[in-house]
Amino acid sequence: MIMTNSEPTNASRNESAFRPIVGIDLGTTNSAVAFLRNGQPYIIPSANNERIIPSVILIDPGGKVIVGEDARSSLVAMPDRTIAAVKRRMGSDETIPIAGQKLLPQELSALILKELKSYVDELYGEGDKEAIITVPAYFTDSQRRATKEAGELAGFVVERIINEPTAAALAFGLDHLDEDRTFLVYDLGGGTFDVSVVEMMGGLLEVKASTGNNMLGGEDFDWALVDFLAEHMIGTQGVDPREDIRARALLKDEAEKVKKQLSSARSVSVALPLVTVKDNLPVGLTVEVSREQFVKLIEDKLNETIACVQTVLREAELKPQDIDEVLLVGGSTRIPRIHEIIAEVFGKLPRTDVNPDEAVALGAAVQAGLKSGALSNSGLVATDVAPYSMGIAVLKEGRGLRPKPGGFAPIIERNTTIPVTRTETFYTTAPGQTAVEIKVYQGEHEWVKSNHLLGEFLLDGIPENLNEQEKVEVTFRYNLNGILEVAAKCVSTDKEMNVTMQDGLDRHSRNAFQESAERLESLWNGVEADDDWEDEWDELTPLDLDEDDGDVEYVQPDLDDKQMRLEAERLLVRARELADTSDEAFRSEAGKVILLLQDALADSDTEQLRQAIDDAADLMIELEL
Repeated sequence: MIMTNSEPTNASRNESAFRPIVGIDLGTTNSAVAFLRNGQPYIIPSANNERIIPSVILIDPGGKVIVGEDARSSLVAMPDRTIAAVKRRMGSDETIPIAGQKLLPQELSALILKELKSYVDELYGEGDKEAIITVPAYFTDSQRRATKEAGELAGFVVERIINEPTAAALAFGLDHLDEDRTFLVYDLGGGTFDVSVVEMMGGLLEVKASTGNNMLGGEDFDWALVDFLAEHMIGTQGVDPREDIRARALLKDEAEKVKKQLSSARSVSVALPLVTVKDNLPVGLTVEVSREQFVKLIEDKLNETIACVQTVLREAELKPQDIDEVLLVGGSTRIPRIHEIIAEVFGKLPRTDVNPDEAVALGAAVQAGLKSGALSNSGLVATDVAPYSMGIAVLKEGRGLRPKPGGFAPIIERNTTIPVTRTETFYTTAPGQTAVEIKVYQGEHEWVKSNHLLGEFLLDGIPENLNEQEKVEVTFRYNLNGILEVAAKCVSTDKEMNVTMQDGLDRHSRNAFQESAERLESLWNGVEADDDWEDEWDELTPLDLDEDDGDVEYVQPDLDDKQMRLEAERLLVRARELADTSDEAFRSEAGKVILLLQDALADSDTEQLRQAIDDAADLMIELEL
């Protein structure tokens, strides 16, 4: 879709007013926000003094949005109400189901950013806040725009998006301004991998080349372990736990713990008394996982990162021995095997004085200081590069005798230093042609069908020249935010058309954006929750004792369909808690409750759900007595 430059917001017009500016690392696994104080970047902690928070969102049965550690701990208990790794879906128009709702990836990311904004508001008070948000260097145009929109939905003024390895280099460079060196940033996070070659000379920090993989990270290592554990259960118990949503979430949580423990231990024992249920009986898991086994599971993924390293060195026209330092960024770089392969490639160990979890957020705060002028006297200047080539569709020589449409003519090559303006001359395809369709693409393939469409427009009014083909000049202007402006001009008439390219997947209109903002604000404030039901929820206790006769019974108001589902989910959570007990009889009976409620929740029959709640309540009373 093509859109002209949008009207600036009131906040962006008022440049003279003080507006705090912060740096944000919106990560797949964890997120953090930082600010600049006395020329140095610092993390802004949460109210619980957490420096980084899990990028996990929970909408609890009462309709409350919870972000961070409490949400992460609910991934197993309430997998249908909890979402993680949203960053991997950024740029997609597909909605994500959560707690009976469907939200876009940028809307869910906005909830994480709202949580971070609450820390900023606590520090600075009310008022506009500007944010520099980082993205993987290899994020596409649509992913970058979705990230910017998430920041705006969260209430930030987002005027700059920067690459994560560049941010990490800024954090390092601020403390090494007097050193001239070339270093490589190896950034392996929870969901993405980036690698950049950066040269620092006299305070000028210049990114020479970047590459990466948007679908490679710690999440893949976790799922490799999940498959390993599941295969063990198939072999020993004859059941695949991945077919049970709760069991799958449980194994994912356990795999993440095992991965972290194997960074310091040679082997880890896994002992889960209840993973799933088979024939109304609990099925557990007991297995030993060694570091060697784990490395074997992920060796192909690690080799992919080294292939990217070799590519970026080649594009920067450097050899491994030309790299003075290797900086490891991202929590997944704590895996010992990564340190080993870096040493094998470069003949030196990577630096360990850079905090892999905080470097990107701190670097974003440095960029914020450069933008605001707070670091104008530091001598630090940073440049970045275009992550992809950008060009237009043209006729191209194919295998046949005639040129065929759909060829890709790059105008700005990948790894070109930005901001940049480039102009190329093209010709109409035949004499007498009075209009040309300009289709703009992003990618590296010689044919546009394998690249990403950014937008298209029509340049008409070309003279009907029957003698020769008309010249058309196409100009690309690519700014620091990764926003591309395209101009096409008929040379003989000077007629020109300028457009700012928007994501070819149809970006939201301002009305749709406003609707998203209002929906998220209501969700964040819990407005959509049924307050009367919350009162009833508070009155519900697992066991109420009738003082007259000593009998134990559930005291339960009349429930509508929505309330019954909430009650069933609450009973399901409690049953799972009981199922984790070491008593085998408890596990077996709790397993029956779990199956009963899961079947009822999967069916739309109201009476079946009501009966399941009654039966489950009776079983729970017996268990808890």
